[in-house]
Amino acid sequence: MSELPPATEVLLEEGPDDRALGRDPFEESLAPDPLFERLDAIEGRLVPKPRRAPEPLPAPIRPRAPRRSLPRRSRPAVPALAEIELPEPSGWLDRLLGDDARRVLAALNHLVEGDGPYDRFGFSPDVTRATFPIAHALYRGYFRVKSDGHAHLPSAGPVVLASNHAGLLPFDAAMTIVDVALHTDPPRLPRAVVDRWAGSLPWVNIFYARLGQIIGTRENFTDLLDDGQLVLVFPEGMEGVRKTVAQRYRLQPFRVGFVEHALRARAPIVPMAVIGSDDQTPILYDLKPLARRLGLPVAPITPTFPWLGPLGLLPYPVSYRIVYGEPLDFHERFGPEGADDARLVRYLSNQVRRAVQLLLDRNR
Repeated sequence: MSELPPATEVLLEEGPDDRALGRDPFEESLAPDPLFERLDAIEGRLVPKPRRAPEPLPAPIRPRAPRRSLPRRSRPAVPALAEIELPEPSGWLDRLLGDDARRVLAALNHLVEGDGPYDRFGFSPDVTRATFPIAHALYRGYFRVKSDGHAHLPSAGPVVLASNHAGLLPFDAAMTIVDVALHTDPPRLPRAVVDRWAGSLPWVNIFYARLGQIIGTRENFTDLLDDGQLVLVFPEGMEGVRKTVAQRYRLQPFRVGFVEHALRARAPIVPMAVIGSDDQTPILYDLKPLARRLGLPVAPITPTFPWLGPLGLLPYPVSYRIVYGEPLDFHERFGPEGADDARLVRYLSNQVRRAVQLLLDRNR
């Protein structure tokens, strides 16, 4: 990890507003409730208040992170693959997967405690088992994924996995989840942070939850890291998804919330790069006025969309390469209190961005 220069020599990159759809979901929970603001305004008109001299403004105080929304529990242990006893294949899809993939799925069953169908975050082993053969076929046959650097993935404890993002549809996230699960022992299930816009889509939000993915709020992020999970983030947000061909493999400004959470949870940040997702659905032009009118994050023009209808959004059969970099242990030097320093958090976010960009440049 590179050394942080003295405060007088640190040049922070103040980029443009990079928030997806114009807002940061990690900050949204701290915004004032418009209902209460309206009630205060009404009460102010009905009850006259005595005039008094204006008081000096207090020094700005950084708000504390909200409390965890879920009670802390002892997390279930996922057994090593050698400890798994495989049942007989339940169908032809199980036979197509092979013993290694079936053993991974059997190990992930232990994320659910007791006889309940879901874990405390909504993950369903049954839904995952039913959809994994499709994801595995895309991983092996369509995207032909090759990956390196698995030794950099911690085998236990909270981890933040920070990646680039591209390609309109989140196949890069799906392939990363499959790759991490297949190359860790005990298997680890990455919990991808989903943008709030995608989480508002009917059926889609439930489907994401059943596969173990979460909506990007402060409470969810804190809960996962407190639970010792591996959290997959795409700090570019939707700006990464709507990159045009002229911006291929050029990272957009990073959000900073993931660094703050990693510091508070004493979690390492593992930079990673997905090579291939920028080529799967090349965007020639983004009709941003149309996207705003329709309430969509992007209105793309591609070589196949809208000319072929919805089929034009399907990714091209490009080859993927996933590379994991060395963990950035910022928490060891700066500790949880570093999360209260906004300038430090922004600087460390830029450090992660440089690490991901370096992985992209070296492995293209």
